[in-house]
Amino acid sequence: MKLKRELNLLDVFCITAGAMISSGLFILPGLAHAKAGTAIVISYLLAGLLAIPGMLSQAELASAMPKAGGTYYYITRTLGPAVGTVYGLITWFALALKSAFALVGMAAFTVLLFDISAYLVAALLCVIFVSVNIIGIKGSGRLQVFLVFSIVSALLMYTAFGFSAIRVENLIPFARGGSGAIFATAGFIFVSYGGLLKVASVAEEVKDPGRIIPLGMIISLVSVGLLYCLVTFVTAGVLDDAILDNSLTPISEGAGVFLGHSGKIILSIAALLAFSSAANAGIMASSRYPMALGRDGHLPEFLSAVSERFKTPHISIMLTGVFIILAMLMELTVLVKAASGVIILTYIFTCIAIIILRESRLQNYRPSFRAPLYPWIQIAGIVGCGYILFEIGKEALIAGGVLVLGGLLFYWLYSRVHKIRTEREYALLHLIERITAKELTTHCLEDELKEVIRERDDIVKDRFDRIIENSTIIDIEKRVSLEEFFQQVVDKMAVSLDMEPEHLLQLFLERERASSTALTRTLAIPHIVIEGEGIFEILVARCREGIYFSESAPDVHAVFVLVGSMDERNFHLRALAAIAQIIEDHHFEKRWMLAKGREALRDIILLGKRRRWGL
Repeated sequence: MKLKRELNLLDVFCITAGAMISSGLFILPGLAHAKAGTAIVISYLLAGLLAIPGMLSQAELASAMPKAGGTYYYITRTLGPAVGTVYGLITWFALALKSAFALVGMAAFTVLLFDISAYLVAALLCVIFVSVNIIGIKGSGRLQVFLVFSIVSALLMYTAFGFSAIRVENLIPFARGGSGAIFATAGFIFVSYGGLLKVASVAEEVKDPGRIIPLGMIISLVSVGLLYCLVTFVTAGVLDDAILDNSLTPISEGAGVFLGHSGKIILSIAALLAFSSAANAGIMASSRYPMALGRDGHLPEFLSAVSERFKTPHISIMLTGVFIILAMLMELTVLVKAASGVIILTYIFTCIAIIILRESRLQNYRPSFRAPLYPWIQIAGIVGCGYILFEIGKEALIAGGVLVLGGLLFYWLYSRVHKIRTEREYALLHLIERITAKELTTHCLEDELKEVIRERDDIVKDRFDRIIENSTIIDIEKRVSLEEFFQQVVDKMAVSLDMEPEHLLQLFLERERASSTALTRTLAIPHIVIEGEGIFEILVARCREGIYFSESAPDVHAVFVLVGSMDERNFHLRALAAIAQIIEDHHFEKRWMLAKGREALRDIILLGKRRRWGL
């Protein structure tokens, strides 16, 4: 069952921003300041800059394949089911850990406001967020909007009042640990930008995902990155090192300096809202990974179940909630480093996926948004994120290694026990095929991507689509004369039209002598009217070396042959209009000549942008 598309641009922005504005601002500045001093501002800026390549690559992938499971889906279709399964499991683990981290953060602020068990409150809130997500993503999205606007308003107030309270002596020394500490801290707080990944996992539930997802991600990164830098600078300037380095509630402590007790309470409430926002977004995003794994058969199929009433993956959401409640018992530093390490790996693999997908030249890989400066921005992302991954320290690398090995072991055991024999194609095979010129693939990945595009663009098949799906396609390698070409057409169409081949050939030649049907130097649309009723057929042809139609069209590569009875005249005109709209695409001729075979040619027509009549 399909998920319902209900999220708009505001929802996407608030899911992404709300997932970032939590622990990244309300807990980590104190821990980060202890490592790098006031230079944490540079660390946050550096981490944001390093997130740009991954974010742009994620935006491209999400616009091309807006499916539940986000990175898992992309990696599986790029590097294969083994890598994809491992990656889906550890990314689910990381995003769930980030949600647990948010709920642990709530514990620190709950103690400030109420005399109650922090763990109990966090677990109860987790149950509430799970319930909200099960009831519907629209309600969850609306909750995000309220939470994010409340949090941002409080932080803007904090920044505005805090600048006048900054003491210069608190900012010195600026970089107490040197450049190494700045980079290590950037890796440590990289988890703050993990929220960028969350919207990709719910891409299947976004309206107009090709436009809204990239736009929402870019706006979120820029606005939240600036907010990080401003808030951490103010906090470092108003608090003494001795207080800031040992605080798990740095923003509230800072507010207390220049806004008094009431300011401390307001920012503590804002922190609780921020952690609530991050936890809600985390449950929403991470729960789509088990669902996607279940769809592909790499986890039990029941995890892919969608509630008939609410149209949400209810079982996957509940499983994720249970895991988050258990994860809250882990040590805070381990949570941060493990989550950061996996999120950095996600950005690296996202950049690798873009390179493989583009170089594989998959015809039906058609992102609505393309990351600029390819491939340099992806290479920069791989190198930069790889560097800070090693700078985080051995604990993160060991945790990441354990997760990867555990995922591989699970994949191997689950595949053996359940006797999974997947024949799924992936883009890497297409790239190897292109380099080695060996046949390694069929058309199944292209078919899957075709269906994804249809869902993304809300393409509803009309009569023209159905005719093209069943039409004959001729792919001619060598140059042929016009009469030779029409002879091949007649050989294919005469039987289905129940006509004498000689008579049909004569009709085509007479039509061409009356006036050339070549519209451009490389495109022709021969069309004739025959006797009978309810008859309409299309034959499509490509000739790589060209067909000589006339002096003005000596090298025709694309031919659409239309044959219909007089009563189909109206549809005949609609078919001509549909073809005209398809060939207007400035990529048409390039795609036509690069298409790998008949089915690839068919896909170019079926996925062409045009008006559909729903007939």
